[in-house]
Amino acid sequence: MTVLDRSELQASPLADLHLIADQIGLEGFRRLRKADLIDAILGEKREDASDSDSAASDEPVEAAERRPPARRSRSTRSRRGGSSTKSSTDAESEGDEDEKKAPATERAPATERAPASERTPAARRPRAEREKSEGPERVAEGVVEVLGNGSGFLRVQPPEPSDGDVYISAPQVRRCELVSGDRVSGPVRAPRRSERYSSLVRIDKINGESADSVAEGTRYDDLPVSYPSERLAFDSEDPTLKAIEWLTPLGRGSRALIVGGARSGKTETLRGILDALSGREGLELSLVLAGARPEELGEWRKGSVAPAVALTFAASADAQGQALEPVIETAKRIAARGGNAVMLIDGLDGLHPPTARKLLATARNLTDGGSLTVIATAARPFGGETTVIALDAVRASTGQLSALDLVNSGTLKPELLVGEDGAEAITRARATAAEA
Repeated sequence: MTVLDRSELQASPLADLHLIADQIGLEGFRRLRKADLIDAILGEKREDASDSDSAASDEPVEAAERRPPARRSRSTRSRRGGSSTKSSTDAESEGDEDEKKAPATERAPATERAPASERTPAARRPRAEREKSEGPERVAEGVVEVLGNGSGFLRVQPPEPSDGDVYISAPQVRRCELVSGDRVSGPVRAPRRSERYSSLVRIDKINGESADSVAEGTRYDDLPVSYPSERLAFDSEDPTLKAIEWLTPLGRGSRALIVGGARSGKTETLRGILDALSGREGLELSLVLAGARPEELGEWRKGSVAPAVALTFAASADAQGQALEPVIETAKRIAARGGNAVMLIDGLDGLHPPTARKLLATARNLTDGGSLTVIATAARPFGGETTVIALDAVRASTGQLSALDLVNSGTLKPELLVGEDGAEAITRARATAAEA
């Protein structure tokens, strides 16, 4: 597991700090303020800690919990703005913060909760008693599903949820940069209090690799890249898609733009490519609608892949760029870990040109690794594409299929995707189209 970082701990909610403190066997941690708790987790001693605080920390937890709180004078309370120290019960209730944020179906119903006499927090029991009651460390392995609130679950029988699933806290998801579909393993602890699911103590393996080596790997932008060499087959009967597949081929890691004027069929072509690629084993598809027509949103949602982001043309360029950022980061992590991600975007015209170029530049075929493919629509090329698919508005509007404008279309190094004979056939077809 990666070394805990002070900035990450400071950004974590108190509930997650309590979880970490309990797992490392820190006694009396529920009486500590957040700053003191972070120092204790990191093994540091605060310079402003008094001798009385140090002595109190060595006192058994049970004795400290039974001792009644010191009574304050009315004047002391008024000087502090009427605030009072949070009771231990309130602090313990924060321990379920992430559990409460999970969907209602993921939380334990009231009927499943143990009687109050049996819900003594594990942190209040001596370490020997906790180890005896919790038994030996159990290791779980499964597939990650990240939730909207940043936490996640380890699905032991993917893709369906089950009672054996294991909860993953949001800080663990962030620290290990987990994405849905990652296969991870690690020790778990039994549910506490009103929790329904076991919780992941730490992450040992990510996709078969040590969590430390994955977290400390080379930055995505620094990984070596190659031209796309593995063609994406559509196997479609649509004339335009057939022409694209063989005359402007796409590969894993391509930066592809579908360009053309209004009513040239850019969106329909992108929809056809999405349908052709959906369900393919080994491809992680994500759909982004940036600047779509309101009427199109419902149609996209009925398709084979639900949009990860759906914004109409009313959204500003800044809003569209911000919405795209988390989707891009997820796709980059998939590629960096050896997977093959495909982002389909409709369209780029509403973005600032530098943002659009930056987005296109994330697509690449990683040498001896995974790939990130970007297929987007735009009125014209931005520059840097490996494949340009130009559509003819006249041919599309008059029903002449395919609508591919072969003269203005093209793929860099097509021989890597379709072989030398295929590349020569593309050259002859382009020459014929230019003479027509």
